[in-house]
Amino acid sequence: MAEHKMAGLAGPLGDDEDGVLKAVLVIFIALSCYNIVELVVLVLSTFRRWQGLYFYSLLISGVIGVVPYSLGFLLKFFRIASPAISVTVLTVGWWTMVTGQAFVLYSRLHLVLRDERTLRRVLYMIIVNVFLLHVPTTVLTFGTNVVDQTDSSDLRKSLENASQENPFVDAYNIMEKIQMTGFTVQEVIISALYVWETTKMLQLGSSRENRRIMHQLVGINVMIVIMDLVLLGLEYASYYAIQITLKGVIYSVKLKLEFAVLGKLVDVVHGNKQPGLVGSLIHLASLQASNHPGVSSAVQGGLSFGRGSVVNSASRNHHACQPSVEVPDDKILAMTEVSTWVEHHPRDNGNSV
Repeated sequence: MAEHKMAGLAGPLGDDEDGVLKAVLVIFIALSCYNIVELVVLVLSTFRRWQGLYFYSLLISGVIGVVPYSLGFLLKFFRIASPAISVTVLTVGWWTMVTGQAFVLYSRLHLVLRDERTLRRVLYMIIVNVFLLHVPTTVLTFGTNVVDQTDSSDLRKSLENASQENPFVDAYNIMEKIQMTGFTVQEVIISALYVWETTKMLQLGSSRENRRIMHQLVGINVMIVIMDLVLLGLEYASYYAIQITLKGVIYSVKLKLEFAVLGKLVDVVHGNKQPGLVGSLIHLASLQASNHPGVSSAVQGGLSFGRGSVVNSASRNHHACQPSVEVPDDKILAMTEVSTWVEHHPRDNGNSV
């Protein structure tokens, strides 16, 4: 495998390339597409309202991101289409997959964080990285794979020879590492913000169930970061073909994990096992609304969601709730927004969001 580490960097795989490597790449591509089909079925059957940034970013990142990205490399590695076509397909998929994943994280963060300044900074970071990381990498990708690729008689040439014949190769090899590092840092920052804000929200309640959900949320986000670091390690080890196809698998798995993360947050809102946190928040929110005009309308909207089951829970726990606890305004707004967004109904009917 060592002599084939950079296989496929500047064009298709060679005819004499290791058959095991080719089989592994095809398996990774197939897994990526399968995971997205499963995700689409799950999302469409779970969401009662097909709208919102979270819903569309999940679907777009998967369907227009992971699938074209994976199929584009299939076309490129196995010479099924011309270099220009395959690189165009995989580039569209890469842009949508990576930045779409960032918007999934951003929309998820929006549910637990009401600090508009922080949210704007996260959004600016995503937009700036599009220009700093996507654009130069795309230029170098086309230069590496399309320029001077009309004569492909020597597909097994070494990276050194490819660099001499195509000046884009070295630049692309460097930029690929920079952009992967940049996007990994971006995801770590957004995930860390989400864990921090969700932990603060869950700490407003003291039940064992809330602590269990908090540990699960942290664990899922740690898994996502570990997968990013695995990709980064493969990139710096220069296992190009393995890293590039495994990336599609990992991004498809991350999208499914993001969906699981939201499910844990919904568990908190539903409060079907331990309603103390939700009941307390909504009850305290209603008591504080008169003293906080800026959140009054949001609180009233939050109190009206979903057949009244959570409101009834708050009423039943009226004596258990202590109105002396001061709930921060941003957490009142965040929880009531989640409440209205979730559109509560029984969890045993398909685990719907």
